Amino acid sequence: MTQFLDPPAEHTRAESSAIRIIPVPYDGTSTFRKGADRGPVALLEASTQVETFDIETRSEVHLHGIHTESPVVGATTPEDLAPMVRARVKDALDHGRFPVVIGGEHSVTIGAVEAVADHRGKGKFTVLQIDAHGDTRESYHGSTHNHACVMARAKEHATIAQVGIRAIDSTEWNETIIHDRVVWGWEISKATDDAWMDRVMAMLDETVYITVDLDAFDPSILPATGTPEPDGMTWRQVNDLVRRVCRQRRVVGFDVVELCPHEAHHGSDFVAAKLVHRMLSEVFTARA
Repeated sequence: MTQFLDPPAEHTRAESSAIRIIPVPYDGTSTFRKGADRGPVALLEASTQVETFDIETRSEVHLHGIHTESPVVGATTPEDLAPMVRARVKDALDHGRFPVVIGGEHSVTIGAVEAVADHRGKGKFTVLQIDAHGDTRESYHGSTHNHACVMARAKEHATIAQVGIRAIDSTEWNETIIHDRVVWGWEISKATDDAWMDRVMAMLDETVYITVDLDAFDPSILPATGTPEPDGMTWRQVNDLVRRVCRQRRVVGFDVVELCPHEAHHGSDFVAAKLVHRMLSEVFTARA
């Protein structure tokens, strides 16, 4: 498995690295374009081309140590997968490491949220979702752990905040979406200032776990995802929000999911890898 960023070996040792990258190449419930199981490898390979110096924070986060673990494999259902991811993320947290889960489809987030709840306590943190889809169905295609149910499961462990949402079904609108905890995609794209970010910050507890579904971005920025939606967020909007969250709250982990590699859109792999590097740079700059 390629080490994230491919830094010198002394910055990738498991016993001394502050950051653990946890690849989860699972794609069992995607319903449009399959291929998210190839996302972790594509992201890690693209990361070797990311400059390790981050201009915005003037930092080199790999100096804290970034160890890329072996992938989480062997699950046949998302229900089987959740405890496997939960164990990996909990181990990282229990050892004082910062976990980054790389998907895979969005169902990989469920186990990570459960691990944070184990570590921090239920109801004592917020899951901030940056995504095109609501993902609040109680069950979908016979599974409560389907990628379309991620935030329904997250609500069982934490408060939630949903940002960039622009696709849900009527049942979600009428029954499962918490309307005052959503900043809709159209509100962001029509905004003339950053007041929408103030609304997001007001939803967040002191401790935050961030889940980023790459279809949050407009397809013109990142087309290689399984369920693209138009009118998405820009690179700058996502990065500025992440910066504010990292500097005003304590981020204890994050995931980046739903990269669906396509040979005609190799730039998407790089954007995804760059996003992980930027988010880590913001997290560790804020902690300094």
